[in-house]
Amino acid sequence: MRSSMMNAVGKESVLLLEHIFKSDHGKQLVLQVRKGDLTMEKVDAIVNAANGRLQHMSGLAGAIVKNGGQSIQIESNKIIKQLGRELENGEVVETTNGDLPCKIIFHAVGPIWSSFKSKSSPVGTEQEDFELSMCVEASLTKAIEKGFSSLSIPAISSGIFGYPKDRCAKVLFNTVEQFFKENKDKIPMDRLEVRFTNFDDETCNIFSNEFKSRY
Repeated sequence: MRSSMMNAVGKESVLLLEHIFKSDHGKQLVLQVRKGDLTMEKVDAIVNAANGRLQHMSGLAGAIVKNGGQSIQIESNKIIKQLGRELENGEVVETTNGDLPCKIIFHAVGPIWSSFKSKSSPVGTEQEDFELSMCVEASLTKAIEKGFSSLSIPAISSGIFGYPKDRCAKVLFNTVEQFFKENKDKIPMDRLEVRFTNFDDETCNIFSNEFKSRY
């Protein structure tokens, strides 16, 4: 597995699976499962799995700054300073792309999956699913507002935040499907491509299995 993970880093993703949704007016939502390095994606926007402080130190966030340059972190620091607070779960902000091939970066703060919850909010509640869904919906909305036609999304919260990968996949697929269903006649472009891009075998296999169970 380590070898295949290393092979996926530093390269634009490869297509594993694809499904095309069509509206009555001929608009297309192209939903893809891909394997590769999200930071190398040649799309309009990528989504970063960020923390509420926008400190991009490890995981995907760290790779984005490493490959895209410190300007991304500096810009993120300015956002937090201007807000005067940390971002809440489900919030999405944007920065420029630095040296990355995408046009813009959406920084999405997903929920932390933890057993250290209060009794009123136990682990695995619908609230966590809702917050994860908000990350995807907000990113899609921002992309549409900017006239973007391609977006790459990782398995948000499924790394150090501990969100179960299979549950993450279900939430992400459900959110994209529902978004297109509700907005298909409002999307200005004829073709919107949404990629679920991850670099490791385990996550790619889980997203592939979820895809195959639906289409």
